[in-house]
Amino acid sequence: MRTSAARTVLRYSRAPLFTLATVSPIDSLLIAADTALRTLSGANHASRAVPASTNGAASPMNDAQRRLAGALMRVNHVGEVCAQALYSAQAMSTRRPDLRAQFEGAAREETDHLAWTQQRLRELGSRTSLLNPLWYAGAFGIGLLAGRAGEAISLGFLVETERQVEKHLDDHLERLPPEDLASRAIVAQMKEDEARHAAAAEGAGAARLPAPARWAMRLAGRVMTATAHHI
Repeated sequence: MRTSAARTVLRYSRAPLFTLATVSPIDSLLIAADTALRTLSGANHASRAVPASTNGAASPMNDAQRRLAGALMRVNHVGEVCAQALYSAQAMSTRRPDLRAQFEGAAREETDHLAWTQQRLRELGSRTSLLNPLWYAGAFGIGLLAGRAGEAISLGFLVETERQVEKHLDDHLERLPPEDLASRAIVAQMKEDEARHAAAAEGAGAARLPAPARWAMRLAGRVMTATAHHI
């Protein structure tokens, strides 16, 4: 017997994205709306503990260092907002239960990242991006387009996205103040998770995107990171 839409949304409000092999179109829309509301309202809870540094006690940071760390973690938080939108849209677009489950598993870890970066922003006395609804809407639309292009392209888009995120997290590990061990531990774990998501998508049959698509994604990523650094 099919689960009702109301019960489905309630069920998914306690776990990111999808747990059923198949859902109706109406349920899919309700689930996507629920994911968007939880992401943009900050009502997300990590399933894993916040990564902790193993490099000893952190030294105090001055105001400039805290502002820099806050700006970088805000950019990382925006990336996770976009990841929720992308995975939600791609999961809606696929008819293959195994791929939906793959998007679901990646989304769970991305929800951890979302909660960790949000918590760290509070600790740094900073805030999330004021443009998060815009970032979410844009990423959701891109995810739908990728999903409509077919499973191989959708997975290829996931791989390219994760590879670009890995590079930007590497950059942040270099730019974060050495004293900010808490942020560095979070970013390092995020980078490890992103690499695993990309490898899993490649193993599932991802197609390599054409060079113009990769360049366009890099340009869009630069615009997003530069804007989110300040707004």
